[in-house]
Amino acid sequence: MATTFAGRASERAHLALRDEILRGALPPGTRLGEVELADRLGVSRTPVREALSRLAAEGLVEVLPHRGARVVDFSTDDLDAIFDVRLALEPRATGRAAARVTATDLADLDDLATRMLVIGAPGPDQDLDALVGLNREFHARLLAAAAAPALSTALANVVHLPVVLRTFHAYDPASLQRSLAHHAEIVAALRVADAEWATAVMRSHIRNARAVMVRQT
Repeated sequence: MATTFAGRASERAHLALRDEILRGALPPGTRLGEVELADRLGVSRTPVREALSRLAAEGLVEVLPHRGARVVDFSTDDLDAIFDVRLALEPRATGRAAARVTATDLADLDDLATRMLVIGAPGPDQDLDALVGLNREFHARLLAAAAAPALSTALANVVHLPVVLRTFHAYDPASLQRSLAHHAEIVAALRVADAEWATAVMRSHIRNARAVMVRQT
C-alpha cells in the first residue's frame, strides 16, 4: 500500500511540474529546489526527486551536479541546431502526408487549425496557454499522417521542446497570426494533395517560429 501511495505521489508531482513547465509558469532557467517543491506540492522529497528524474529524461529539466535541478534553457546555438533539424525533416514529413492523409486526418487537422485561429485571435477570449496543447496535437497528427516512424522518432523531441519552453507568449501579434494561418494553409494544401505547397508552407512556419524563438534568447 505504501508503495502504491508513493507511486501516486510521484505521478502527481510529475504531472503538476510538467504542466507548470508546459504552461510557462516555470520558465526556462528556473531553479527547482526539492524542499520548496515538496512543501508547495504537499508531498515528501522522494516523489519530487523521482518526478525531476522523469522530467530530466523527457528533456524538460536538467540536473546539475551539486547544484540541483532547473528547467532546461536553450542558447541561441541550441535553438539554431533544433530548427536546423526541423527544417531538414518536418517539411519532408509534411510533403509525405499530402499523399497519405485520410479524410479523418483532414477533418481533425482542420478542426485543430480552426480552433487555434479562434482562441489565438486578439481580444479578451484569447487563450495562449491552450494554443500550446493544440499546436502539439496538430504537429503530432501531421507526423502520424506522414506514416514515417523514423521521421516521427527523430522529430519527437525537437518539435515539442521549443514550443514547450518558449510557448506562444513569446510571439508578437503579427508572428502569432502568421503562425496560426500557416496551420490552416497546410490543411488546404493537404486537401488537394499538393506536396510542394504543403512543404513550402511548413518551411515558412518553422522559419517564423525560429525568428521568434531566437529573438527571445
